[in-house]
Amino acid sequence: MGSRVAACQALRWTVRNASFSVFSPVRFERCHLLPLSVRCRLFCSSDIQTTELSAETNHEPRPPPGTPATGLSVQSLRNMGFTDIQAELMWESVLKVRGGSVTKHALSTLTALFGLGLNTSSVLKLLQKCPELSTIKESQLQQRIGNLRKVGFVEGSLQRVVVHYPQILLVPVKKLKSTVTFLREKCLFTVQQVTDILRDSPAIIQEDQGQVEYKFQYVYFRMGVKQAEMVKSRLFRFTLDEVRCRHCFLERRGLYQTPDKKGQTTIINPALNNILKADQDTFLTEVAKASAEEYDVFQRLMAKEWQEEGQQYGSVEADSDDDNDDEEEDEDDAETAGQSGYRKRRKK
Repeated sequence: MGSRVAACQALRWTVRNASFSVFSPVRFERCHLLPLSVRCRLFCSSDIQTTELSAETNHEPRPPPGTPATGLSVQSLRNMGFTDIQAELMWESVLKVRGGSVTKHALSTLTALFGLGLNTSSVLKLLQKCPELSTIKESQLQQRIGNLRKVGFVEGSLQRVVVHYPQILLVPVKKLKSTVTFLREKCLFTVQQVTDILRDSPAIIQEDQGQVEYKFQYVYFRMGVKQAEMVKSRLFRFTLDEVRCRHCFLERRGLYQTPDKKGQTTIINPALNNILKADQDTFLTEVAKASAEEYDVFQRLMAKEWQEEGQQYGSVEADSDDDNDDEEEDEDDAETAGQSGYRKRRKK
């Protein structure tokens, strides 16, 4: 009798403190009629359900369904040393790739980047700029990093370039070698100058080599600037239009001359470094000695002039194509006539 009273008291205490949703299917007014074993099972079941509910309230970001246990997760990022906020941001960056599916190479990518000596903040910044890196195999990544070392990148400069321009690790080894060969053979830069160009202007790797060569030739022949000064001024960070606009503005104001065959001029030309690297206000006040209104009008006139040149160049190309077609037709007619004459002679 005493055990039954104790069980009823325990059940009343459970009903009073448990949520209504757990025991809603049970009719409370008849609980005293249930056997003791049933009541004990209900008591244990309520503890289990309460534990499950409390676990659900402490929800954490979970990987998408189908993600393998060994794949990337917020917890695995924390284990690598990322803070909670960094882990969340990193997780979001990786999810952007391939429509939100976690890539299988993400962990190996992070391992390779940590192997470079980068800290968690640098790795986060890098993958936020270029989340596509998480799709690269670790072997390819290591090969590309090794190739950067071969072209002259030393510790420190290698890490700075990778963090500043992570897209350089998306470039295949063959493409990088092609750019190095182009700069050495077409533009006659030294080995060290090529390394400096890749360090200061890494985006040159993904530019069209024809456009790069045209920019080099413009500065070399039109402006009379040598390779060393090009590297010092970081020429390849600027577009051809930016270079031409400032050069032509100075030239038409009588402040710049193209050197003769001996490399001599009647005036002292401003250094390329001062022309390109100065901001517009400094360029106008200290180099061009002009107002902003004058330069603005000149820029509009140059844009119109270059547009007309482009149209004329396109029409000349079209005319040359037509001439080539006419010549081919004439050659075909002559060849046909020759063949027919040959046939007539054979008939005779």
